[in-house]
Amino acid sequence: MVLGNSHLFMNRSNKLAVIASHIQESRFLYPGKNGRVGDFFGDPGNPPSEFNPSGSKDGKYELLTAANEVIAEEIKDLMTKSDIKGQQTEALLAGSLAKALCYIHRMNKEVKDNQEMKSRILACDITGGLYLKVPQMPSLLQYLLWVFLPDQDQRSQLILPPPIHVDYRAACFCHRNLIEIGYVCSVCLSIFCNFSPICTTCETAFKISLPPVLKAKKKKLKVSA
Repeated sequence: MVLGNSHLFMNRSNKLAVIASHIQESRFLYPGKNGRVGDFFGDPGNPPSEFNPSGSKDGKYELLTAANEVIAEEIKDLMTKSDIKGQQTEALLAGSLAKALCYIHRMNKEVKDNQEMKSRILACDITGGLYLKVPQMPSLLQYLLWVFLPDQDQRSQLILPPPIHVDYRAACFCHRNLIEIGYVCSVCLSIFCNFSPICTTCETAFKISLPPVLKAKKKKLKVSA
């Protein structure tokens, strides 16, 4: 919440989206499911429904108060309704990243033509984010505020930890080897390095269309006069 509040406080036009990667689902914590997308971004003509008309009780900026309350309520609702069986510890990170990319694409379509949107997923290299393994967890907040909070223009003026090289090549499902060109299943999108008529992941059988056989043209015999 401190990182999100700092991001919103730096510029009133800044927007924030928080997604929880749970073991059972990926859920938007902010904006909440009860609010519209435009309600939480500091539009003075369209105040959020969570705002108190008389202002914040503790003198805090109303947008930060509303964001904290929505995130806390969504986390509480997510934890109380979760039915965890056994020792499930795998989070649905891929689903959360997909939701974030779709949300960014949606917001890019809603901005005006004369506005520019510089969005990023903090730990996603493809959106201009930065991945950093924090060496000391007690210093987590300092790393968040000094490394992840600055935007892309400000980062160019800072001395940050060197970025980790990211290899965008896909790994095949059959041998887990990194490949540049492979075969993709049209049903489950599994990637293979060698062709197979049956997908080993979803067991879909593909109909192989052979090229048509062309009849050889008869050569005309030249008759000597």
